[in-house]
Amino acid sequence: MRVAVPIFPGSNCDHDAMHACCNVMGWDTKPVWHQEKALPEGTDLVFVPGGFSYGDYLRCGAIAALAPIMTDVKRFAAQGGLVLGVCNGFQILCEAGLLPGALLRNESLRFIHKKVHLRTERTNLPFTRAFKPGQVIEVPIAHAEGNFTLDDDGLVELEAQGGVVFRYCGPEGEVAPEFNPNGAENAIAGIVNARGNVLGMMPHPERVVEPAQGGTDGLWLFRSLEG
Repeated sequence: MRVAVPIFPGSNCDHDAMHACCNVMGWDTKPVWHQEKALPEGTDLVFVPGGFSYGDYLRCGAIAALAPIMTDVKRFAAQGGLVLGVCNGFQILCEAGLLPGALLRNESLRFIHKKVHLRTERTNLPFTRAFKPGQVIEVPIAHAEGNFTLDDDGLVELEAQGGVVFRYCGPEGEVAPEFNPNGAENAIAGIVNARGNVLGMMPHPERVVEPAQGGTDGLWLFRSLEG
């Protein structure tokens, strides 16, 4: 697996992404500066990391979505290449038009940093094929703007086409307001495009890939990508 990790001014989870991909999974992983115009040849996966790209000016991810490297990320995705965006990476993918919706301020209007439970809604994707249907995993979140929103018609369409991949839940998989940390529509934590090759999620699977990090549930996603 060859992985490209775009890095923007303000990215701060790029090393987490590269550690998970390179040191834990053993994949050939390359950082790619935002001003580059092309992804490395032979890229299999683009991992857009979290952080505060461009200081979150205008809107989270709005400036990063216009960076030169994103033109090639769009080309890569259009050709069926796998793209994963986590936290700020999810925001960037939405701003770039690769995924629908937007990430708004948390309902609490506060930055939230804690572990949450996610229910796996689809297991027939390159990102989730190692999961069992309905499997619950525990991963951390760290964001102030993770409140996923989409217009009513778009939300109905997203749900109908199986676009929701991960949903905030309780430890037994129960979906209820008390388990929704940021007020996201339908407790949505992660979505995929219609083609199934672009995934965006607010929680950080790359931060729970070895026991030293306090958990290994993130490995389910990375093992899925191995095929």
